[in-house]
Amino acid sequence: MDGEGAVGLIDRDGLPEWLVPVRQAAETVRPEQLSRFLPPPEGGRRSAVLMLFGEGPVGPDLLLIERARSLRSHAGQPSFPGGALDPEDGDPDGAGPVAAALREAEEETGLDASGVQVFATLPALYIPVSSFVVTPVLGWWRHESPVAPVDLGETGAVFRVPLAELTDPANRVRLRHPSGHLGPAFEVAGRLVWGFTAGVIDRVLHFSGLALPWDDARTVTLSDDALRLTHRGS
Repeated sequence: MDGEGAVGLIDRDGLPEWLVPVRQAAETVRPEQLSRFLPPPEGGRRSAVLMLFGEGPVGPDLLLIERARSLRSHAGQPSFPGGALDPEDGDPDGAGPVAAALREAEEETGLDASGVQVFATLPALYIPVSSFVVTPVLGWWRHESPVAPVDLGETGAVFRVPLAELTDPANRVRLRHPSGHLGPAFEVAGRLVWGFTAGVIDRVLHFSGLALPWDDARTVTLSDDALRLTHRGS
């Protein structure tokens, strides 16, 4: 789905100046520029995530969650709020992903979705390991509300990461997965942000012109058994 598929829910006007390049990038980027994993012609579990930008105490930031460490999959992994579409969310090829992203964010963080201005959606991407077809929904936190884990069995933490930390070259690394795959990662807020979430952040920063040059020879290795990190290189 693109922004035109959610007519009535997308509001492009009135964004802060620093967010305009993000909106412009979202409106022009092609799926293959975001990921090499694109949705199959048929099938896949439709889902959506909320990439929510705010104006924090130290400047522009991004809302993330940490999944509960008791979960069977993705335990302790930082991510965007989000999840699978429910029937009540509406048309998966229309407004459904926007509705799902906002609903899931409310359920996971207590966010008041009425304070969020959705200004764009990215092309749907694919996560092969889970068969999710994920639409990233981009929002501006126009009227902020308190956020915290709603269910500690699902969400371990809710936190905001300044964009200055995400763009700081000192916090940028590449992560080597046990499968051999190399992808972008961020060492921020005392956590390692990796996987699908890091990939989307990396591409959005790049195409919006916010990214800074960084040493992509810096690599961390994700252990196969307990998410242990072994730094290699510098």
